Amino acid sequence: MGIIERIKEIEAEMARTQKNKATEYHLGQLKAKIAKLRTQLLEPPKGSSGAGEGFEVTKFGHGRVALIGFPSVGKSTLLTMLTGTHSEAASYEFTTLTCIPGIINYNDTKIQLLDLPGIIEGASEGKGRGRQVIAVSKSSDLVLMVLDASKSEGHRQILTKELEAVGLRLNKRPPQIYFKKKKTGGISFNSTVPLTHIDEKLCYQILHEYKIHNAEVLIREDATVDDLIDVIEGNRKYMKCVYVYNKIDVVGIDDVDRLSRQPNSIVISCNMKLNLDRLLARMWEEMGLVRVYTKPQGQQPDFTDPVVLSTDRGGCTVEDFCNHIHRSLVKDVKYVLVWGVSARHYPQHCGLSHVLQDEDVVQIVKKKDKEGEGRGRFKSHSNAPARICDREKKAPLKT
Repeated sequence: MGIIERIKEIEAEMARTQKNKATEYHLGQLKAKIAKLRTQLLEPPKGSSGAGEGFEVTKFGHGRVALIGFPSVGKSTLLTMLTGTHSEAASYEFTTLTCIPGIINYNDTKIQLLDLPGIIEGASEGKGRGRQVIAVSKSSDLVLMVLDASKSEGHRQILTKELEAVGLRLNKRPPQIYFKKKKTGGISFNSTVPLTHIDEKLCYQILHEYKIHNAEVLIREDATVDDLIDVIEGNRKYMKCVYVYNKIDVVGIDDVDRLSRQPNSIVISCNMKLNLDRLLARMWEEMGLVRVYTKPQGQQPDFTDPVVLSTDRGGCTVEDFCNHIHRSLVKDVKYVLVWGVSARHYPQHCGLSHVLQDEDVVQIVKKKDKEGEGRGRFKSHSNAPARICDREKKAPLKT
């Protein structure tokens, strides 16, 4: 029996099992088995050499956004309108068969937009090119799930289910659970809050399913069984997602109002070119890019080429800013002068731990060379004797 058949068999068993207090331990073990099998499904086959066939493209720019969705929902048209890159669009499905990149120039930054082939139900099991599409989506900073506003809401649920099956968590934060394997000592289970979905016995059974007999578990929130399994697996990716409803020009105004009020959603029309500027602004907000401008000493700030930072790509502190310029710059920094939203007054003397905000201006003040470190005619010390008694006496003047 293959892995996919075993997963379907366990899912069928979970479907016919009643959910109550007596069966929660059995259901927890079944969930752990499914998570293990899905992890095995994503692993490359044993004995394979080299990378498999894919369409990964090189990362470029200050951020990466992936377009995912069902076939013929307008992904290629949206890429062409936002980036100017031609992506073939036709009335039949699966027009796009590979990854087509484009660049969005927005707010002095370059954002890479990827048009991915449409995925279908069962993509997590390898149908179509679903695994490759999902793998590229994991390497992105933001996911735009393009949906057809004229079709049912089931498409959004199907896509979310397929992405969660391969460890992609949309608009969720990592659970507050501390987990660490140990060599000896057994299992130590503690919690700082009352738990309603999981207890010590269920935790032991799930760890036993993973053949873990020595570990330390500390739960800091009312977590579920799925949260504990995600922490044990350790390969989950938590990403931001914006649900983009296209083709709003073919539905009524009541449906447009209902879709636009849903959380993390935005409505557009590629055919009528409606609300595209708001889509770009929403992408900018979700990615959280921070532009920092440099100011040389005694000169005006350079507002042409900013240093772009983000929390997902390293951080937004002064130390991250220095590392972005050069790795050896941090050890030479004495302090920095900051102008902008993050400064309390202009300019503010800040250290390496100061968190920068968008459109801040930074001037780096380096440490001065220590005495005796100069070279040649720039020496900061003299070779003359330090004591008066060691000085050479001049010859007396002739009279």
